[in-house]
Amino acid sequence: MDATRKILHLDLDAFFCAVEELRDPSLRGKPFAVGGRPEERGVVASCSYPARKFGVRSAMPMSQAVRICPGLLIVSKKFGDYQAASRKVMAVLHELTPLVEQLSIDEAFLDVTGLPDSAGEIGKQLQKRINLECGLPCSLGVATNKLVAKIANNIGKANARSGEPPNAMRIVPPGEEASFLAPLPVQELWGVGPKTAEALAKMGVHTIADLRTIPEKDLVRRFGKHGAELYERSRGIDTRPVETEHETKSISREITYDHDVTRSETLIRTLREMSDDVGRTLRKEQLKGHTVKIKLRWADFTTLTRQTKLPQPTDNNDVIFATAQTLLEKNWPRQKPVRLLGVGVSGFENEVYQLGLWGQAPPVSDALQSALDHLHDRFGDDSVRRGSTLKDES
Repeated sequence: MDATRKILHLDLDAFFCAVEELRDPSLRGKPFAVGGRPEERGVVASCSYPARKFGVRSAMPMSQAVRICPGLLIVSKKFGDYQAASRKVMAVLHELTPLVEQLSIDEAFLDVTGLPDSAGEIGKQLQKRINLECGLPCSLGVATNKLVAKIANNIGKANARSGEPPNAMRIVPPGEEASFLAPLPVQELWGVGPKTAEALAKMGVHTIADLRTIPEKDLVRRFGKHGAELYERSRGIDTRPVETEHETKSISREITYDHDVTRSETLIRTLREMSDDVGRTLRKEQLKGHTVKIKLRWADFTTLTRQTKLPQPTDNNDVIFATAQTLLEKNWPRQKPVRLLGVGVSGFENEVYQLGLWGQAPPVSDALQSALDHLHDRFGDDSVRRGSTLKDES
């Protein structure tokens, strides 16, 4: 382990909500959620910390959020504002170091090994800059590697005072990685999902300290290559570098339902909303993909993915949705409870839409789609609504 490395993990707290509060300061201190309308079976994309005190969570059906949090304010998503705020934050990170690995619109790793100050001092100054210059709360994990920095951030945020953005920082000094991880549940480690946790529990492993008592050969015998990774991770070992360049291989969205879903109408509405999000992101990135895929997870955590290749690459919401809906109908046994649903596009080509063999044009013209994107970015998702989403409102 290289104890000289200084790695930061930064996560913007309730990012969509924080941006909405900048736009409308009257929202501060109030329970509100960003996402779709409850009558359209919309879901919570993000929620304020006062809303979380009532039990509201991301990916929860908005209808449920409204029931458990009387007076919940609902704000539609404005991706243009979120992307602008993200670019501002990322510019601050790049001013500090060129070694920035952006994981998502609101999350990144930084390697600040080459800077003279201590990692903790660098983290404190960075947090202050983002608070003041960008007006956004953020939490940081500070450690000698990505694994421990990420977990430190998770723990720091979890231990912060509820009801307001944590704006937390957790520092794990060099040499203390293993002792920091030891008392934590084994599920905190990357790669330990429900099935692996269940298998480890049968071996008497519940905490990361428990995991460290299992010989590497036994873990490899039980879990294969993944067992060797578990052995190293339980000791806080992670030699992966901060990757400054990533080729985008797929654009996807997925939602874990708060309660398993058996109604086709709910799944199709969710698929529609996620397809719109994926299409909009593709156009922002100037990408078109040949492959549309869906992801389904049942109540027992069994997960399947299915995909199909299109004759022409697309970034069109309607094409993505229609293809994903067909995949859903072919692969979902009716009434079988669904825990998670996802849709994605991959196999990218940067090219203009070509007419198919039969001369079909895209379902929605590029000009119209661009105009809709602009309206949604500027005024929110509810500025223009599909007639199909209004069918159940009577």
